[in-house]
Amino acid sequence: MSTAYDPAREGAQMAFDGRMSYTDYLGLDAILTAQHPRSDAHDEMLFIIQHQTSELWMRLALHEIGAARDRLGAGETRQAFKMLTRVARIFEQLNSAWDVLRTMTPSDYTTFRAALGESSGFQSWQYRLVEYAVGNRNTALLKPHAHRPDLTAALEAELAKPSLYDVAVKALAEAGFDIPTEVLDRDLRQPWAQSDAVEAAWREVYADPAKYWELYELAEKLVDFEDYFRRWRFNHVTTVERVIGFKRGTGGTAGVSYLRRMLEVQLFPELWALRTSL
Repeated sequence: MSTAYDPAREGAQMAFDGRMSYTDYLGLDAILTAQHPRSDAHDEMLFIIQHQTSELWMRLALHEIGAARDRLGAGETRQAFKMLTRVARIFEQLNSAWDVLRTMTPSDYTTFRAALGESSGFQSWQYRLVEYAVGNRNTALLKPHAHRPDLTAALEAELAKPSLYDVAVKALAEAGFDIPTEVLDRDLRQPWAQSDAVEAAWREVYADPAKYWELYELAEKLVDFEDYFRRWRFNHVTTVERVIGFKRGTGGTAGVSYLRRMLEVQLFPELWALRTSL
């Protein structure tokens, strides 16, 4: 007769009185009890977990973007590349999450939509922080967070720093490209203004990748990230239209119409424009 497998015989730790366990290390008690549906609808749990996990992925994305910006600013480009690759893969995961949410039908959503009140993904301060960190800066979007001084302070602190794209363009200048002073010394709180000079510099990089390999790879890492970011936005629009059609969003936005306008926003416009003129 065979005996049941016992991992303890091979040295697996089985007793955790006074020891750190997996649950302790990951803080799972807090995470797994953070779901508080406000209705009896079956699909509300899906909706909550979808958005909570997205926020966790965005927290990691912010960790990586901030570190990549610091490394790039210090001239440590190879280390920054690894982090930027990870950010793109994080958004690949975020894209896959929409596939799960799309299993919720319009009928399912209507069973608990009223329970959301005026809460909306539009109010995600971490999403706003991601946009600010990479370069899409719109101070009007601070307003939904005015009721939380701590969140406003975090967003304002980000607006005071050069964005990831600002640091990338500075790297062009440090490599000897002619980047105008008004670009390098721009008001960091303002949205990025597309620059012919910056496009010309990137175009020169792409015209001779062997000569400017690190800048060329940096450019492609940025484009790779924006590619996944755009897909995330597109999947967001598609999911919202599939579930609520053209109703207004719970937070008061125009819903699908608003999200479609966001599809037109480019994070690194010169890197996309040069492809036509190269």
